[in-house]
Amino acid sequence: MWFVVLGLFLILMKWAEFGPVGAWSWWIVLAPFVCAIAWWLWADLTGYTKRREVDKMEARKQERRRKNLEALGMGPRKRR
Repeated sequence: MWFVVLGLFLILMKWAEFGPVGAWSWWIVLAPFVCAIAWWLWADLTGYTKRREVDKMEARKQERRRKNLEALGMGPRKRR
């Protein structure tokens, strides 16, 4: 995501000919988009994206279980 934002920012600067970016080659300005594609390809091929999704689902499931146990009065005992 950061590569896409950087790429859009660089395109805007190149289009407005702002600062040194206005003199850069279009290949340099478009390079963050190539990096974004490479990152997404790597993340999908290695299973990084799926692992993150599963971890989030497990965390939600554990939190839901904890809340249900507390609602039933079966949560961790409090010290007196």
